[in-house]
Amino acid sequence: MATFILIPGMCHGGWCFDELAEQLRDHGHRTFPLTLTGLSERAHLLHGTVNLDTHIQDVTEVLAAEDIHDAVLVGHSYGGMVITGVADRVPGRVSGLVYLDAMVPQDGDSCWSVVTDQERQWYADVVETGAAVRPLPFFDPRATPHPLASLFQPLRLTGGLAPSLRRVYVYAAGWTGESPFTPVYQRLREDPAWTTHALDSGHNLMRDAPLDLLKILLDAA
Repeated sequence: MATFILIPGMCHGGWCFDELAEQLRDHGHRTFPLTLTGLSERAHLLHGTVNLDTHIQDVTEVLAAEDIHDAVLVGHSYGGMVITGVADRVPGRVSGLVYLDAMVPQDGDSCWSVVTDQERQWYADVVETGAAVRPLPFFDPRATPHPLASLFQPLRLTGGLAPSLRRVYVYAAGWTGESPFTPVYQRLREDPAWTTHALDSGHNLMRDAPLDLLKILLDAA
């Protein structure tokens, strides 16, 4: 039995993993789909200082409260920033990392620094308070504005990422237009420390390729 911690991408809540979480539980695994501070049912906690460190702490607090020492951290899109930070902060509680069409940051990277100009145009579309980025029009109706500070704060790594940590990258090859994650996938598939997969799916792998994604996660467990 493995313990999966599922971290959504921008503007989404833990609900985006509902079907996947149920399937993992049916296979006997503990599963925690998390909603990060300031989003979805936690949108009432949104304020201008909710940043990447806040979201990393959201996860580390769950690991501590549930006394988890073998977590497989799964991050979709923006969630890649979060799971990288968590694995660095509490390496003794993490056994593997799975990036779902996600950012794979290095020390000093922020979302703003690693995305394309097109993504930066989206980040500039903020709500009236200036504290959050609006969801894109085609997002799930449950999507809520995403804390802006989390996109600009650089990730600071302390060197806690163990070289032996299992690392998996799942690339969505079915984007309409050019995927911003293609360079990441091309780099990682040449790295023997990584296991990579390419699925014929849009960015929302949980919705578009649920059975293939389930198999990959079960293998990662």
